Amino acid sequence: MNKHIRKVAVIGSGIMGSGIACHFANIGVEVLLLDIVPRELTDKEKAKGLSLEDKVVRNRLVNDALAKALKSKPSPIYHKKFASRIKTGNLEDDIAKVSQADWIIEVVVERLDIKQQVFEKLEQHRTPGTLITSNTSGIPIKFMSEGRSEDFQKNFCGTHFFNPARYLKLFEIIPGPKTDASVLEILNGYGERFLGKTSVVAKDTPAFIGNRIGIFSIQSLFHMVKEMGMTVEEVDKLSGPVIGRPKSATFRTVDVVGLDTLVHVANGLYEHCAHDERHELFKLPDFIATMVDNKWLGSKTGQGFYKKIKNEKGKSEILSLDLSTMEYRAKQKAKFATLELTKTVDKVIDRFPILVGGKDKAGEFYRKSFAQLFAYVSHRIPEITNELYKIDDAMKAGFGWEHGPFQIWDAIGVQKGMDLIAAEGQQAASWVQEMLDAGHTSFYTVKEGATYFYDIPAKQATKVPGQDAFIILDNIRKSKAVYKNPGLVVEDLGDGILNAEFQSKMNTLGGDVIAGLNKAIDIAEKDFQGLVIGNQGANFSVGANIGMIFMMAVEQEYDELNMAIKMFQETMMRMRYSDIPVISAPHGMTFGGGCELSLHADKVVAAAESYIGLVEFGIGVIPGGAGTKEMTLRASDRYRKNDVELNILQEYFLTIGMAKVSTSAYEAFDLGILEKGKDVVVVNRDRQIATAKAHAKLMAEAGYTQKARRTDVRVLGKQALGMFLVGTDSMEAGGYISEHDKKIANKLAYVMAGGDLSEPSLVSEDYLLDLEREAFLSLCTERKTLERIQYMLKNGKPLRN
Repeated sequence: MNKHIRKVAVIGSGIMGSGIACHFANIGVEVLLLDIVPRELTDKEKAKGLSLEDKVVRNRLVNDALAKALKSKPSPIYHKKFASRIKTGNLEDDIAKVSQADWIIEVVVERLDIKQQVFEKLEQHRTPGTLITSNTSGIPIKFMSEGRSEDFQKNFCGTHFFNPARYLKLFEIIPGPKTDASVLEILNGYGERFLGKTSVVAKDTPAFIGNRIGIFSIQSLFHMVKEMGMTVEEVDKLSGPVIGRPKSATFRTVDVVGLDTLVHVANGLYEHCAHDERHELFKLPDFIATMVDNKWLGSKTGQGFYKKIKNEKGKSEILSLDLSTMEYRAKQKAKFATLELTKTVDKVIDRFPILVGGKDKAGEFYRKSFAQLFAYVSHRIPEITNELYKIDDAMKAGFGWEHGPFQIWDAIGVQKGMDLIAAEGQQAASWVQEMLDAGHTSFYTVKEGATYFYDIPAKQATKVPGQDAFIILDNIRKSKAVYKNPGLVVEDLGDGILNAEFQSKMNTLGGDVIAGLNKAIDIAEKDFQGLVIGNQGANFSVGANIGMIFMMAVEQEYDELNMAIKMFQETMMRMRYSDIPVISAPHGMTFGGGCELSLHADKVVAAAESYIGLVEFGIGVIPGGAGTKEMTLRASDRYRKNDVELNILQEYFLTIGMAKVSTSAYEAFDLGILEKGKDVVVVNRDRQIATAKAHAKLMAEAGYTQKARRTDVRVLGKQALGMFLVGTDSMEAGGYISEHDKKIANKLAYVMAGGDLSEPSLVSEDYLLDLEREAFLSLCTERKTLERIQYMLKNGKPLRN
C-alpha cells in the first residue's frame, strides 16, 4: 500500500521530538513542531515588558528546544538550510494545524496519563485516516489508545526512534490491539525507504526488542564486573571495537546516554518482566544505586563512570571510577593476551572463535558474557518477536553492534555456543537443540546472494524479507567474484555492471588497491557495461596508505615515490576517461585519496552520512592523487564573464588549505566536492550499491561515450599566486598558521595558480598533474612533514608543528 507523507506533525519538542523533526526535515518533509505554552515569564521576558499572551512567549519552549537541537553536536540536521522546513507552534494556538498532517507523531513525556490527554486533544483536530503514532521506549501501546475512536485506533501504533534520530538506524514499529495491517506495511516501508532506517515490527512487550536485549546485555556486564573483579577500563576495552561495538563500549556509552535513563528502563523491566527467567539480573547492583544517589549520572552531571578534570598542570585528564572503593582514580591501561591474538584479524566476525578460546581473564569474560547473551536471546522468541533476524537487526541498528547475537553465535558455532551456555549453568530455549537435531547447524545461510534465517515454526531456512532492494556484498563476494588481489575484490552485480570493493585495512588505497582498480576498469571495458566502486565497511576509505608514503620518504626513495604518486594520478584519470561509466559510492569517512577517487567518478551516489574531504594538509602535504588538479579545474569551470575569478579560486583553495570535511553528503555540495545536477544522495546506506548499479546501467544504456582529457583549464598565474602569498604571510604573522603550514599553503597556491605564469592561461590537466606531483614530492622531503605523517600513523590525529 502506498501513502505519500508530505507533512508531519511532531508533538513535543524535547531532545527526541526535535531530533525526529530534524530528521524528517532532512528528507524533505514539511514539519510542524508543537509544544506546550509556558506557564510563567522569564526574567528576560519581564524586562522586555512581554506578557504570556505574546506569541514569542507562547512559542518560547518549542523555539528554544529547536534552537538548542540545531546547535548540538553532532548535528541532527544534514544541512542548516533544511531547518527552514520546520515550522513551530504551541498546543493551544496551533493544534488545529495537525488536520493538515499526513502523520502525527507524539513525543511527550513518558507518562501514560499525559499521552492519553494529548491524544484526546489531537483527536478533535486530526483528519480521519491520518497516521498517528506514539514515540515511546516502553509504555505498553495497548493502553494508549483506550477510549479513542475506531478510526484512531485503526491508524495508531507505537514508533520507537532511537536517539539521536538522525544517526541511529533502528525504527521499531509496535502495533496496538486494533492497528490495521496496512498501517504497519506503510510505516515499515517508509522507515526503510525514506527515513533510511532498519524498520523492525516488534511485539508490545516491555522495552520492545532493542532495549530489552540491550539493557540485558549492559546489566549482565554490570553484575559480571564485580563478580570477576574487573575495572571499568577492562570492560570497555573488551566490549568496544574489538567485537564490533562502538568506541564508547559499555561504561562510556552509559555516561553519554545518562545513567538515569538506563536505570529508568532497567527498573521498568524489573517491574514488568516478573516471568523473565533472568528477572533478578535487572535489579541494579549496589554501585549503581550509590552513583544515582550521588548524582553521578554521566556527561550530563560532569561525572559518571568517568570524570574529566584539570590536573595540576592545567591539562585535561580523564579519571575512572574504582567500583570497589567508589572513588575516582587515574585511568589504567587495559591489556590482554587474548586481544593480541586478534590484532592481525581484520574482520570482526572472524575474531569471536579466538576470543572465546582465550586462556586469560579476557577469554573468561567472553565465555561468560556470550553464554548469558545467547541463552537470553533464545528465550525471547517468540515472546518479543517470532523471527530471530529481527533481534540481530535491532541490536545492529539501535546499539551500533556490527553483528547481532545470533550472528555472533553462528561465528562461534551453534554447538560451541550451547557448550558455553551449559558451562555457565544456563539453558538455551529448547528450539535451539531441536534445530541442531534436525540437521540445521547455523541460524543463517546464504543461497544465491540472499540471506536465509532459521524459521522456528516452519523448522526450515526462510529468506529474510525485503532484500530485493539491496545488494549485500558479503553474500555475493565468493560466488560472483571475477577478480581479486589482497587489496580489492571485483564482483559481478549483474546486468553488465561490476563492483570494485576495497579489502585493505580501513580501506586505505595502497598499491594492491590501485592495481585492482586498473584491472577492474580493464575487465569492465572488455566484457561489461559499467563499474561501481563501493563497499559496505564502516567507512568508504580513510585515504592513501600513508605508511607506505612515509617509508619511501624516510628511505629517500624519491623515484619510487614519484612513480607511486604518478600511478595514483593516472588511475584517477583512467577512471575519468574510461569508455564505461564509473560510479563512486562513498559513505562514512571518505578522506584524502578516497575523496579524490570520488572527485574523478562519472557520478557519485553518496550515502547521506558521508564525511568527505581533502585532509592532506593534516599530514603536511597537498592532495597528490589528482585532487588539487581537480579542484583547480572545478574552479575554472565556474568562472563566468565579469566574475571575480580570484574569489572563486579562493573558495576551492580554502577547502583544501583548511582540510574542510563535510558533516553530511549535502554539505559536500557546498565544498564543491559533490556537484549539483550530477551527483546524488541516498539516505538508506543499505540501498546504496543497488542505487549506484542502477545509475551505472542507466548511463551505459543511454549511450555513454569516452571523454577527451581537458586542455582548457583556465589558471590565473601570478595574479592568483600573489594574492595567496600575501594571504599566507599575514596568516603566519598573525599566529594563525605555523611556518610549515605556510610552506604547504604556498605550494598549494603555486599549483592552483598554474605556476607563476605572467597572465591567465589555458593549460592541460596533465600540466597541473605534474605541478601537483612535484609539490607533493618536495613536501615529502621536509622533516616537519615526516613528523606529521609519523604522528598521524602513531596517534591517529594531526600534529601542528
